Amino acid sequence: MKSAKLTTNMMPNLGVLLRHWRDLRGSSQLDLSLDTGISQKQISFVESGRSVPNRQTLMAIAQALDIPLRDRNTLLLAAGYAPMFSESEWDSAEMKSVTNALRRMLRQHEPFPAVVMDRYWNVLMTNEATPRFFGCFIDIAARQGPRNMLHLMFDPQGMRPFIANWQDVARSLFERVYRESIGRVVDEKTKALLAELLAYPDVKSDWKNPVAIGFMPAIPLGFIREDRVLNYFSMVTTVGTPQTVAAQELRIECMFPADEATEIHHAEMMAAAW
Repeated sequence: MKSAKLTTNMMPNLGVLLRHWRDLRGSSQLDLSLDTGISQKQISFVESGRSVPNRQTLMAIAQALDIPLRDRNTLLLAAGYAPMFSESEWDSAEMKSVTNALRRMLRQHEPFPAVVMDRYWNVLMTNEATPRFFGCFIDIAARQGPRNMLHLMFDPQGMRPFIANWQDVARSLFERVYRESIGRVVDEKTKALLAELLAYPDVKSDWKNPVAIGFMPAIPLGFIREDRVLNYFSMVTTVGTPQTVAAQELRIECMFPADEATEIHHAEMMAAAW
């Protein structure tokens, strides 16, 4: 590892950041040394501000600590290097191959709903079935953008009155927010989103600590329509080996009927929604 002098205000920043991520992962300096092949003494020097690693060494540490790409850029800047990972918007030209693939996935999932969301559950893209499906329950076009799937499910003016097992679903959604956070980290914006959800009527704070519900492969999401419950479950897909921040933070969620009766009634409902 190469050493270099840093400005006084830069050295603590890098050390504080690395200690933050190491503590967050429950990794000691010795653990990190074994994972990266970097000596414990060198890691200690970096954290104390006595030296700065070269880019390759810093990224090896970031890889071992599973630091998200956006935060790896922050580490690089703190060390005096230029960012390595593009932070262009999800619909930028460099993301064209990814967004084209997402559009194909959305089309292929018809006639069932499928959405592309960012890390904060804001809807970026949908297939044609999605607004038609939710339009069977509420005036989806009247909801102000950006449309957020969590708010849609928790809002008493949204889909909440039509969800048969709403409390179970709400608990599972809180769990998903923590489990699916980028890099398993709940950042400040995610915390703000959770606070907004907790502010809805009859939402209990202990739902942030959900318990297992029965013995099921997935928690069904039941929608009530005309005294009938339609049961669905969802599957989430992410971009493999992302090399841009936007690619890492995108995910596509597809809804599937959980039983044959739901599949039949879904087809009837969607046909009537044209």
